[in-house]
Amino acid sequence: MKEYDYLIVGAGLWGAVFAHEMTKAGKKCLVIDKRSHAGGNTYCEFTEGIHVHSYGPHIFHTNDQGIWDYVRLFVEFNNYVHTPLANANGKFFNLPFNMNTFYQLWGTSTPEQARKKIADQTADFISRKITNLEDQALCLVGKDIYETLIRDYTRKQWGRHPKHLPASIIKRIPLRFTFNNNYFQDKYQGIPIGGYNRLTNGLLAKTPVRLNTDYFKDRSYWDSLASKIVFTGQIDAFFEFHFGNLEYRSLKFVSKLIDTPNYQGVSIINYTDPVSEYTRIVEHKHFEFGNQKQTIITYEYPIEWTAGKEPYYPINDHKNTTRFKAYRKLAENTPNVIFGGRLAEYQYYDMHQVIASALKRSKCELP
Repeated sequence: MKEYDYLIVGAGLWGAVFAHEMTKAGKKCLVIDKRSHAGGNTYCEFTEGIHVHSYGPHIFHTNDQGIWDYVRLFVEFNNYVHTPLANANGKFFNLPFNMNTFYQLWGTSTPEQARKKIADQTADFISRKITNLEDQALCLVGKDIYETLIRDYTRKQWGRHPKHLPASIIKRIPLRFTFNNNYFQDKYQGIPIGGYNRLTNGLLAKTPVRLNTDYFKDRSYWDSLASKIVFTGQIDAFFEFHFGNLEYRSLKFVSKLIDTPNYQGVSIINYTDPVSEYTRIVEHKHFEFGNQKQTIITYEYPIEWTAGKEPYYPINDHKNTTRFKAYRKLAENTPNVIFGGRLAEYQYYDMHQVIASALKRSKCELP
């Protein structure tokens, strides 16, 4: 008989939710993670009284009442509303694209004027055959929005000109004909009071966790401990890159402590110009309405992913999608191994989607 029912590889949000549900059901679980902390990319470092989102900003949002009630079992949320800005060559624009943005671009003051302007801008592109991201964007929003707020930002983010990116990356671009700067339209939104670590700690409170533990360094030993393996890491690594590497974009974060109580007046400003190497500056204290005397900002630099770097955004082009499907077939035919989470499923997940996926899979395991 095995020592554990489940060995969960990865203490990120997917693994933590699954571990919580199985432990609650009386199953014996062990969670391991190669990092020095649990929480995956939601981890926050507490510095100078500020919860710094160590792996990029995370804003919780959902329309699902059940998911909202679930996370609030573990932590209280504040009423943060996400209203980022874009800096295009020194000029500020509101995001997402709304009546404020249209006024800042064209001076339009009514929805009718804005709709007409967009119709005029897209007229030359609507009949164009869509073969790439640039075509798609021009067809949806026209030249001004594309060149001011999309083209160079996208090029920095993906390391490729939009002409060389699949149109599927922006299947749609939300245009709001209201003066509403709320980035998300979900019913529920907020940041955990005291940081995301409280959510992680609540989920894993009754499950043993071993950190600084790399599954691949002694795979046969870890496999021997449990009846089932729950794997939340890179699916290609699990199968020893049998079909080759799946590709990602990675990120580099450079943080600074600044001796001022308020650096930019908002949590996130995107930089859409081609000159700045970073895509955005995050000022973390604004997520929790901090009044500290100092502030911490983080510059976010997109970089090419190579082995050893953190994989963030899957590159879901034709080549990688085909390769992932081959790995998924292997996964479906691998007994006693459960694959879950953004790396194992090779897709970008919002947090509420991660939780929903883990809850759904845990229910399949219970009689």
